[in-house]
Amino acid sequence: MTKVIFKDLGLIDYKEAWDYQEQLFKATIDDKIKIRNGAKDIETANYLLFCEHPHVFTLGKSGNEENLLLNENELIENDAHFYKINRGGDITYHGPGQLVAYPIFDLDHFFSDIHKYLRFLEQAVIDTLEEYGIKSGRVDGLTGVWIEGDTPRARKICAIGVKSSRWVTMHGIGFNINSDLSYFSHIVPCGIDDKAVTSMEQELGQKQNFKEVSLILKDKLAKLFSYEYI
Repeated sequence: MTKVIFKDLGLIDYKEAWDYQEQLFKATIDDKIKIRNGAKDIETANYLLFCEHPHVFTLGKSGNEENLLLNENELIENDAHFYKINRGGDITYHGPGQLVAYPIFDLDHFFSDIHKYLRFLEQAVIDTLEEYGIKSGRVDGLTGVWIEGDTPRARKICAIGVKSSRWVTMHGIGFNINSDLSYFSHIVPCGIDDKAVTSMEQELGQKQNFKEVSLILKDKLAKLFSYEYI
């Protein structure tokens, strides 16, 4: 069975976590190149990083900077940072109470299909929410996990944005557990201006056990992708 190295980074600065992802991502790609060039006794590693970030807004490659509604001074006033990054998608928010999951997977160990990969990430969150009696799903043409997605009350509970090269992935999931949703008012989330954002806390009316939710998502990912942790 495929092995995945799991690391819980706790509350970590966004740039520090991004640099760490890049380091693992590059090492995996370098190993893949060596293997394709005939190197023996090398196998690519797979990683799953869990963390939370201090308040930060990130803009994907295809995003519009106008979807950030704060200027530089207002960012400082809100104790937040802003980064243009190398994942797909538009703008999103990360902050305390949001579970961020970064799989650095060599998809050659699983399946070479980035759309299937995105659907598996979504499904792991959908299955996690089901454990709490929250019914969620997808919206056609939009990545992520939604509640009442096919109604005028559609609200997003999880954003997903990834990068891949040579079938190696990075970036990933932003899952709102106990997030301060007021920060989403400072952006046009994912460039979508007609749908709301929510969290488990908001849906259930009370703060959730962050550690417990994290462990359930960790387990759901392993079952969907058929791997074990080391």
